[in-house]
Amino acid sequence: MSTNTSTPLNPAEVAAADTLIRLALAEDLGDTGDRTSLATIPATAQATAAFVARSAGVVAGLPIAQWVCEAVSRELSFVPAVPDGTATSRGLVLAQVTGPLQAILAAERTALNFLQRLSGIASLTRQFVDAVRGYRVQILDTRKTTPGWRLLEKYAVRAGGGTNHRLGLFDGILIKDNHLAGLGGDIRRAIAAARSYPGNAGLPVEVEVDSLEQLEMALAAQADIVLLDNMSLEQLRAAVTRRQTTAPHVLLEASGGVNLHTVRDIAATGVDRISVGALTHSAPALDIGLDYVSTANR
Repeated sequence: MSTNTSTPLNPAEVAAADTLIRLALAEDLGDTGDRTSLATIPATAQATAAFVARSAGVVAGLPIAQWVCEAVSRELSFVPAVPDGTATSRGLVLAQVTGPLQAILAAERTALNFLQRLSGIASLTRQFVDAVRGYRVQILDTRKTTPGWRLLEKYAVRAGGGTNHRLGLFDGILIKDNHLAGLGGDIRRAIAAARSYPGNAGLPVEVEVDSLEQLEMALAAQADIVLLDNMSLEQLRAAVTRRQTTAPHVLLEASGGVNLHTVRDIAATGVDRISVGALTHSAPALDIGLDYVSTANR
């Protein structure tokens, strides 16, 4: 996989893409390659094809589609027409690929799978971001991702204008209900233990609460972030008021029951962050196709 050109993906995301591309091509091409194209398309046939948006949304994953094509054949030339994060409309050309037609056909489905999935996440994220426009609130993703795809799916969230929450259990502290259950519900003890653990030095401590009484405990225990789980709008407004009075530096994050119909009302309560699992676990693929522009034999 060539990554000599600049890419918006960070090194870890590039490595994840490389691994997934290898797996995806192995499961699609096996040991023999594309039997249909090898049997029916002359090896000398050259073509140009365009990746075209079939519906409105936000594109993400064009660098990965390029790497798929390059992994199939170094003779394929992939030229993006727009950058990731671009709002699409029906008929918008996203990129063109030129080279051996056999190779284009072998790469087509795998490239589209990456492009459609990541663009779907970026598109849904943009809808949530647009829905809360005007409020000082961040739309965050969660760990509810496709196994193995987390880095790429979180990249797509950024392409759609969202913000990444922690990547995994290794790079953030979030004390959830089951952690508290294991400690008899002692929020102060949980926060103190998280702060004193040597491996957590410097990480903000976030704790999940489901009542205003628990919020008071979390604020008194000096949490950095409090996750307000499945609270009503009335409770969220009350939580913001108590935070402002008691500990205005603490960030409040709303989670649970968040969808495109409710997110603006949640933002209006004054919370700082809204985490949305649906960004990654329920995003429909964006409709993108590969249209053949020209074919020539040589």
